Amino acid sequence: MFDTIISALLPIYVGIALGFFAGKRGIVDNQNVKSINMMLMTFMVPLTMFIAIARTPRELILPNLPLILVIGLSMLVMFFGTLLIQRKFFGFGLTDGVVQALIVAFPNFASLGIPLLLPLYGDQAALLAATGIVSGSIFVTPIALSLLRMGSAIDSGAEVSVTKEFFKALSGAVRTPVFFFPILGLIWSILGIPMPSFVPTLFGPITLATGGVGLFITGLLLSAQKIQLNVNVTLSAILANMIQPLVGLGIGLLIGIDYVTAARAAILMAIPSAFFGLVFGALVNSRPAVAGATLLLSSIGGIFTLAIFLGWLV
Repeated sequence: MFDTIISALLPIYVGIALGFFAGKRGIVDNQNVKSINMMLMTFMVPLTMFIAIARTPRELILPNLPLILVIGLSMLVMFFGTLLIQRKFFGFGLTDGVVQALIVAFPNFASLGIPLLLPLYGDQAALLAATGIVSGSIFVTPIALSLLRMGSAIDSGAEVSVTKEFFKALSGAVRTPVFFFPILGLIWSILGIPMPSFVPTLFGPITLATGGVGLFITGLLLSAQKIQLNVNVTLSAILANMIQPLVGLGIGLLIGIDYVTAARAAILMAIPSAFFGLVFGALVNSRPAVAGATLLLSSIGGIFTLAIFLGWLV
């Protein structure tokens, strides 16, 4: 199992390292990543999520709706808890706080889900990874995008109504491809509409590159920052890798689902942090240095914390 965890995490390190090297050496501009980031968040990630979810049979999706609920609630608890900590104890502004909260609350389902879960759950590994993606897309993504847009408006110094700006940003967030494509995929699956065999093949060159491009962009963003460990980084990594799985297990048992499903939620929540916080933040030019350092520490620490939770819950 330890070898499986390391094998799943190594490609993450390599992808980030390549982007970091390219940015540091000036091979790729690490200051102007908006265009490539827009390509990732407008086309690559939404299409990947849609195809992964829509091609999942309805009879597999419906029994996992309680799991979607538990993961979504757990992510919300961690997101708002981390945002409160960043704002109250570390003095972050709204946009930087949201970016750091996303780093903590959004596990790397997309890149790590299948390779980590395949030895445990076989054919259900892809479904469980898609379940995590759906949960984040429904519960966290629209709120995070709304708060980022609202924070950007406030940081600009303009006189804004917080309530009005939030709902304005929310209406824009739910129209973004990264939100409605996963929802469309979920509806497609529940309705039982067959996925034409040519669709995954048609978009294969794009969807297969999504994880790699996301990691490369993450490395680019990190190369423009000064990476250092501090109290905030350490606390955030502990929240992401150790507290979040316990929250998932606790919420599952609290709302009365069976232990096996609650344990699966905890295992999914134990997956190290994803790059979404950084790429979402890049949309509004928010790049807190602690976010990149937390991502790295979470990914490295995940070798040990994942082994602990898998040994306990599986």
